Amino acid sequence: MATNKLSAAQIRERIEQAVSLKDMKEGDQNKLQKLYKIDAESVEDFILYTSTSNVRADELVIIKLKDPSQAENVKEKITQRIDAQKIKFKDYRPDEYFLVEHHVLKTKGAFVFFAVSKEADQMERAFDDAF
Repeated sequence: MATNKLSAAQIRERIEQAVSLKDMKEGDQNKLQKLYKIDAESVEDFILYTSTSNVRADELVIIKLKDPSQAENVKEKITQRIDAQKIKFKDYRPDEYFLVEHHVLKTKGAFVFFAVSKEADQMERAFDDAF
């Protein structure tokens, strides 16, 4: 499927076939802005899931950008989030720190994919298979 036709929701459906997102809560545009400082104007479509508990590091975000050339910029902003999460979990939640350390962050065309989860590999595979 051409990347310009694919939506974040379609990719989420693929991911939900591979892993359960029921322990996570869906985030909105405000949450996207708050966590990653990403300008809403540059986002065409996105899904965002975060842990229901602030002592868990689980996150899943798929952003479809209006302009694929913004992907590296968005990756940098997500990397800042990763660094903050590492600091947050390093000393008191080593298991969660491990998950943050072993996150998946990649781009494909207009899409940016970021996952922190015990199942990040399965999420990544489902993301790749969507294309």
